Amino acid sequence: MTDLQWQTLLRVLRGDLLDPIPAGLIVDSPWLPGWAGFTILDYFSDPQAWLEVNLKAVRAFPNLIFLPGFWAEYGMCTEPSAFGVKCVWHENAFPSVEKSLDDYADIHRLKKPDCRSDGLLPFVLKRLVRCRRSIEQAGHRIRFAVARGPLNIASYLLGHTEFLLGVKTNPEDIDRLLALVTEFLVDWIGLQIDTFDTIDGILLLDDLVGFLGEADFQRFALPHLKRVFDARPVAVKFLHNDAHGLVTARHLEAMGVNMFNFSFAHDLGTMRRAAGESVVLVGNIPPRDVLAHGTPDDVRRSVADALASLDDHRRLVLSAGGGVPPGVTAANLEALLAG
Repeated sequence: MTDLQWQTLLRVLRGDLLDPIPAGLIVDSPWLPGWAGFTILDYFSDPQAWLEVNLKAVRAFPNLIFLPGFWAEYGMCTEPSAFGVKCVWHENAFPSVEKSLDDYADIHRLKKPDCRSDGLLPFVLKRLVRCRRSIEQAGHRIRFAVARGPLNIASYLLGHTEFLLGVKTNPEDIDRLLALVTEFLVDWIGLQIDTFDTIDGILLLDDLVGFLGEADFQRFALPHLKRVFDARPVAVKFLHNDAHGLVTARHLEAMGVNMFNFSFAHDLGTMRRAAGESVVLVGNIPPRDVLAHGTPDDVRRSVADALASLDDHRRLVLSAGGGVPPGVTAANLEALLAG
């Protein structure tokens, strides 16, 4: 993210009304490698390919804010790998994680990983350290500490079905698991911030929070998300949850979140009423059906419909209702920028 883009983001957070409305997208391994002509495994395994792909993207779309920008990640394997899960890699498909806990009783044997040495985390940091000079020579800086959220990680360790069932059948075990993962995330976010003095934002991605009702959200999600967002005093606290997001939206202020990317199933007006006036909404174009499968005219119509649902266009970043999926064309991204 350039200095100008960062200042634009801070102006949006302050409530300035910008014309044009800034556009930003969460971009990572599902879209970048294919768009740039690389395989997914090349993107993950070759630091030079990773750097080349990201530089190509920011040069091709200089007016688009990439969130978080130069994201060093290994798909859903990144944080779970520190807990010792098996990661399965494919040449041109997304990596997968095999759960490591066979039973709720296994939670009690877990130890907090050391984010300086365990799993793929040292590779994430080393990639950014080694590429930092090239990133900054291109006019960009590393702005965000990034991690999957505590419920997301816990569900990969235990299994998604088992995690959600455990909320009802084994709540004390789930509490224990989430507390451990949260403490690990506080360490991991802190290490990223300590490594890069340009970081002034936290981005957490946690879709599992969208599967909880009000009472379960307050017990199992809110305190842990708040703990991570409170880990360091940064300017931008950005949450991505593109599952059902209305319950989450009602608690953003309590969690300290000031930017929210959510499901395209909720129009901007509905989300504004749920989230309140102080949160920057990041959305809300359907990522697959419009950005990936639609035409530029479809994108322009979707942008117009999204904006029409809001009376006040302050604290808004035009974006996808989720991350950017495979197959999104340059023409559709240009249409998003044109509005």
